[in-house]
Amino acid sequence: MAERIDGKVIAAEVLDKVKAETEKLVAETGVQPGIAVVIVGEDPASQFYVRSKGKRADECGFKSVTHRLPAETSEDALLKLIGELNDDASIHGILVQLPVPDHIDDGKVIQAISPDKDVDGFSFVNVGKLTTGQLGSAFVPCTPAGSMVMIRKALGTSDLSGLNAVVVGRSNIVGKPMANLLIAANATVTVAHSRTKDLPSVCRAADILVAAVGRPEMIKGEWVKPGACVIDVGINRVDDPSSEKGYRVAGDVDFDEAEKVAGSITPVPGGVGLMTVAMLMASTLISACRVAGKEPPSF
Repeated sequence: MAERIDGKVIAAEVLDKVKAETEKLVAETGVQPGIAVVIVGEDPASQFYVRSKGKRADECGFKSVTHRLPAETSEDALLKLIGELNDDASIHGILVQLPVPDHIDDGKVIQAISPDKDVDGFSFVNVGKLTTGQLGSAFVPCTPAGSMVMIRKALGTSDLSGLNAVVVGRSNIVGKPMANLLIAANATVTVAHSRTKDLPSVCRAADILVAAVGRPEMIKGEWVKPGACVIDVGINRVDDPSSEKGYRVAGDVDFDEAEKVAGSITPVPGGVGLMTVAMLMASTLISACRVAGKEPPSF
């Protein structure tokens, strides 16, 4: 049976380090990390995520500001607010919760955030830095960043030389940045997707298999190389009449099957999802350290 890579434990370790480093930064420089979260509309899932981010920021000792805007907020008004946050020296990280209402161009919103405060890592500047291996000055999307922490923990090394990694999924938010992080760690990387020929055999070649395709339990146990490290990024709702809620949460990997084959595996829930907010806090701290002229901690 595979070792379970416990997101709760690893996320807590990251957050403990963020708290300690924040206290140190404030004591030495007087700079308190500040994060601003902007949400437009009343999407229930988005509201939940925003509350979670605000709670974690408070726990870390950050200045935490949440701007809740009505769904009818104009694009110009949102861009104006982002401009004000860009100019606010007490704010080191800006996050606009997606999705935004249809009348707002989310691409324009993302690119309006200063690259120096783009703790989500979605701006063209940060994407370019990651793609060209400039990790020391880039902000990296939080889910892939958290996945890399889990991989290093599971394998006991940050050097993935000689290992084959397969990323199933090519999204800008997870798949592509995940591949670039694995390349930077010296893995040999294949990016697979729905049009990949003989996807099961491609997956079976992976020492590290990252599933980020958005299809519940698509990756079966027989697709997994014995002893592989499996990182399941998927969070999918699956109808389940036996559940009190009428559904259950499942990943992109058939966990029960894959657990019997893999060397290590992340559960869903309880895996990668918990790392995303933790890495957002880490990125905000790193931004504040850069502003204060201090060497940022590594995570």
